Amino acid sequence: MQRALDLAAQGIGLVSRGPLVGCVIADDRQQIIGEGFYAYDEIKHAETIALEQAGEGAGGATVYVSLEPHAHQGRTPPCTDALIKAGIRRVVAPIDDPNPKVSGRGFAHLREAGIEVITGLMAEEAARLNEAYIHFMRTGRPFVHLKMAVSLDGKVATATGDSRWITGEVARARVHELRHQSDAIMVGGRTARTDDPLLTDRSGKKRRRPLVRVVVEQFLRVSPESQLAQTSDEAPVIVFVSGEAKENSLKALQSRGVEVVAQESVLDLKSIMEELGNRSIQSVLVEGGPSLAALLLEAGLVNKVTFFVAPMLIGGQDAPSAIGGAGAERISDVMNLDHIDIRQHGADLEITGYPVTGQ
Repeated sequence: MQRALDLAAQGIGLVSRGPLVGCVIADDRQQIIGEGFYAYDEIKHAETIALEQAGEGAGGATVYVSLEPHAHQGRTPPCTDALIKAGIRRVVAPIDDPNPKVSGRGFAHLREAGIEVITGLMAEEAARLNEAYIHFMRTGRPFVHLKMAVSLDGKVATATGDSRWITGEVARARVHELRHQSDAIMVGGRTARTDDPLLTDRSGKKRRRPLVRVVVEQFLRVSPESQLAQTSDEAPVIVFVSGEAKENSLKALQSRGVEVVAQESVLDLKSIMEELGNRSIQSVLVEGGPSLAALLLEAGLVNKVTFFVAPMLIGGQDAPSAIGGAGAERISDVMNLDHIDIRQHGADLEITGYPVTGQ
């Protein structure tokens, strides 16, 4: 099963809108005779690829697959039909597929055909691997991953706004891996204006859809001369603003290929996420700034948090901290994180956790 999960992970950047799926087929001596992983553009599912490798040896074999096989006709025939036809004896899958077209039906079809189905093995690891897909299927909104780079005293920039670079090259390379895992990247308007970022995936890894770059701001102030606007032909740029935008600013950005979406008088972050979900964006990496981070956290829209902490002290009462807003009044009101993971990248630490719900 670990091998199946590792194979599934090879599809990162290549499967959206679908899930990450890996499959391993083992004979009665538990020797691997076939394996594969899913990539959207290659059409074939992981189970089909593994079955082709296994050939006649699939008869009586055990299939380890990271997600419930589908039993409906989609872009491909049902994988359950292929497994049954091949004479598979047993299917081991950690979790069901939350897609309503699949959920439970794949397992039921296999059991009806007399195939032994075992579920639950490494379920937590499998769910974590497909966390964005699962959240998207259950809510219709993208999985929101908040990422911030901070000094040891929690600052994201100096009092003058200088923030390049807080973390080292190794940590910044890791950030591009996180971008590669995401369908979209989001920043606030102030960050877009101050840093003039490109917000591109420079991991060097193949991806099937360009990283959508999203800016959220109260008023339309993104410059048509910004790096975002000037590269909109290379990767989409969407700017969400509240209220009507000034005609000249709107036309200047649209002439660059930037899409501007105007909301009501107050920015509604939940509706923004729903709009992104309608565009089949399963995951969003939020890279600042402090005001946007605070608003997303207060709205309960953040699903995962990663801080890169650099061993430096910036100081200064006016230097911005990672999270803006009013903040908690009491320690008992703070947002706690669990399932903490800590890694080191050069001199910097990557600390990741998940907001505890129901506090």
